[in-house]
Formats: sequence, C-alpha cells, structure tokens
Amino acid sequence: MDSWGQVVQGATEIVDHEGSSKRIRTTIDKLPEKVLLRIFSYLSHREIIANAFVCKKWRTIAYNTALWSAVSLRPDRQGLCVNNIDTLLYLIGSRFGASLRYLEMPMDVITHPVLHELTAKCPNLTNFLLDFSTAMQLHDFNDMQAFPTKLRTMCICLSEVIFMEGFMRKIYNFINGLEVLHLVGTYEKADEEEEEIYEVINIHKLKSATPNLKVVNLYGINFVDDTHVEAFSSNCIQLECLAVNFCAKVTGSSLKILLSRCKKLKCLLMNQCTLANDQVMAAEWEKSAVQELDVTATDLSTDCLIDLLTRIPTLRWLSAGQLDGFTDPVLRAWTERGNLKNLVALDLDLCDNLTEEGLYKFLARYGHNLRGLVLSGIPQCTDSLCSNVMPALKNIRILRLGLSEGLSYRLTGKIHVDGLLDNIANYAQNLERLEMSWDPESLRFSDKSQKAIDTMRVKCLRLKSLVLADGKYYEIVKANYERADRTTVVRTATNCYVSIVYLLTHYRDLIFN
Repeated sequence: MDSWGQVVQGATEIVDHEGSSKRIRTTIDKLPEKVLLRIFSYLSHREIIANAFVCKKWRTIAYNTALWSAVSLRPDRQGLCVNNIDTLLYLIGSRFGASLRYLEMPMDVITHPVLHELTAKCPNLTNFLLDFSTAMQLHDFNDMQAFPTKLRTMCICLSEVIFMEGFMRKIYNFINGLEVLHLVGTYEKADEEEEEIYEVINIHKLKSATPNLKVVNLYGINFVDDTHVEAFSSNCIQLECLAVNFCAKVTGSSLKILLSRCKKLKCLLMNQCTLANDQVMAAEWEKSAVQELDVTATDLSTDCLIDLLTRIPTLRWLSAGQLDGFTDPVLRAWTERGNLKNLVALDLDLCDNLTEEGLYKFLARYGHNLRGLVLSGIPQCTDSLCSNVMPALKNIRILRLGLSEGLSYRLTGKIHVDGLLDNIANYAQNLERLEMSWDPESLRFSDKSQKAIDTMRVKCLRLKSLVLADGKYYEIVKANYERADRTTVVRTATNCYVSIVYLLTHYRDLIFN
C-alpha cells in the first residue's frame, strides 16, 4: 500500500526558465479516463464494485459497460454473488448491456425472466455457462419464450439427480448456431460408493438441435457411452474435436462409425475411458483425419498401441500416459512404420516400462520437432538422459520432468539439478513452461546453485511457469526470481502442474469452468 500511495499521491518538482522551482502535487485523479479505465480492467468485478464507492468519477468508470464483457455470477468460482433476481435484472440492463460476451450463471438465478432480459439487453452474448451442478430442483420454465440466439459456446454443468428435459426442450429452437458444446458431469464430485446412475439430459435430442457443432466436450459424465458418441457422429458432420475424458462407459465400439462419418475430426480425447483393444483396432484409422489423440490411462495393450500408432496417417499431438503397454517395441515400431514428421507434442507420463536407451534414441531422432514433452513418472528419465537429449530439444516450449514423492524410491541416484538447469537454459531458450517435480530428497545442488538459476532466468526470458516440489530448492529459486521482480514464475507442484494441452489446436475452445 505504501508504494501505491507514492504513485497516486506524490509531488513533482518543475524548474521554470528563470531557475525557480515549483512543486506540483500529482494524484491518480489527474490521469485521463481512458488510462483509469485500462487500470480498472485489471481488477476483479468485486474490486471494481468496491472502488465505485470512492468518488463520482470512479463510479462512472466502474459502470462503464466495457468492464463487464466477461462476468461470472458463481461466488464459489471467485465470481459475484447476486442472490436477488431484481438486482440481477438491473445489472443486465445498466452494466452488462451490449458489451456482454461471456456469462457464467449458477442455478439460483437461471429463471425465465433473467433469460428473457439477457436476450433483450445483451445481443452480443456468445459464450454462456449454466451451472446446475448443485441444484436439487429446477425452476419453472413453462413461460420461457426467449433465449440468447447468437451463442457460439455453451457449457452446461449437470446435476446427478436433476433431469434437464423441462429446460432443454425450451431452448432447442434457439441453439442451432452452436459451434462449441460442453456437458460437464459429476466425475470430480463422485463418491466411491456406487449409486444409481440417471441420464439427466437427453443427448439424442440435443444433437438433433445442434447440427453445426465443431467441438464437443463430454467431461466426466457417468452415463455417457458409445451410443451417445454415435449420436453426435450421425448429426454433426462438421465435428472437428470430440472429448470424452473420464467417461468410463465409453469402450470404443463407436469409433469405426465416428471416423467414417466425421471426415473433419482432427482431435479425439479419450482420457481414462475403458477402451477395448479389439474395438480400437477395428476402427479405420488409416482413413481418418485424426491428428491429436489422447489415450491416457486406457489400458491399451502393446499390440493395440503398435497397430494404432502405425496406422494413423499423421499425428501431431499424442498423450499416452499411464500405459503399461507403452514400451520400447511401441516406440521402435512407431519410428519404423509410423509418420512422425508432424509430431510436436508427446506425453508419456508414468510410462515406466520404457528404457533409457529407447527414450534416448527416439528423442535424439525426433526431438527437434517437439514443442511439448512430458517424461514425468519415469524412473529411467534421469538428469543424465535429459542433459544428453537437450541439444535435440532446441524448439521445446513445454517440458515436464520428475518423479512424485511416492515414486522417488525407484531412483538409483540423486538428480544433479544445477547441471540439468544449466543445460536446459543453454539449449531450450524458447521454453515457456517447465516442471521438475522430483521431491526435495532426490535433488542434489551446491552452494553455487544461484549461478545456474541466474543463467536460466537470463536466457529463458519467455518462461512463464517453473514448477518445483516444495522444499529448500524451491525456496532458493523462488527468491532468485522475486529479486528480479518476476514473482509469478516459480510455483509449487502442490498447486500447479505442466501439461501439453496448450498445444492442442482447439485448446481455447476446450477450456471450461
């Protein structure tokens, strides 16, 4: 606060042509309104509302609709808390208006008067999130006659027990222009105890109302199976990206039909689906346009992985972590018979059946193309291997290394982090995100660690995130970057981890919640 006070209230000494000096008092109030508006744009809506009480000028700025183009009304997600419907109706007309383009709404305020007002006052609303996840009962939508019609992206957070058909049948006629659809299930809230599963939203009807979909994300929905995947493939011929992550009932029996119908499908994400080897091998991958594939934790066999990777015409992004079947023979067959010319991102997290020799040969040959690489959870991936392959990773932007604390016992020696950091700094100067999550007991560093850290900080100027396990070395690196006024770069592995998802073609469209 002291430094802020010096900015908003200070004194400037001016010397005139006669040599006499005058002290002119300067305050933040002297700044032009455009500059103040830009400053306010960096504040949260809670802070903007608080600053509206400072003075009339700040109140006018706080009411500027340009500051209200993206609004969250979910207090549990750092959004505004608006419990009164009348207050929300006033905000829609006086604050949001034509500037509003993105809106998140919780169940409490999803009523037909609010939706009618949004339709009338916010014609440019294109991204809409409706959170029913905590609902125990739907409002009455019998009188609903209007719904935003220019939506490009819609996200619906589902409840485990509330059936959505009473609401959905009222909006089907208004959402045929949707290009991006997120249906978010209750995977993250699910208890270990098995409960009865309800199909709370009719996906077969929904797909008929949304023929222009390009991106579909079905995340953690416990009732979604291959019939739902097949339903989208039958009506959405423009589909470019399909994500069914954490949908455990998807076995892959719909893959053959999906790939034959959706000729534009380039991205297929199936993290932790229960894929059957024979169903995956039956799909005609060689005729598909798939370029980005996620089969993490799907228990695919070695033979299935070889068959899959050697038949896909061109793969640019692959996530195949947590697969015991991903071994050296898979890498060898992929290298000999597959097409890796366009591969830019590879995630092999916890593929601990790979050998150091197999990894080295693969990365030495194809590392120059890679922009993202995840080798965490592999005991054979030591500082020695990383230092040896770094000359081949000159274009790397995202790199994740290390072993979690529970796996550190599998290391045969210590990680000499000073030399590793120095190698990364010298060869990977385009690096943007780096994680080295070896636990503190596995790291060896000297009193001269500051030199290696300085080299990293000076050479890797694009580095946005450096993730380390909590401990002494983390504190040393964090202090070094803070002294250079780069306070947000160094982060703890407790709260952050590095991923190659940033390199997905539809990354921005896949962000939700």
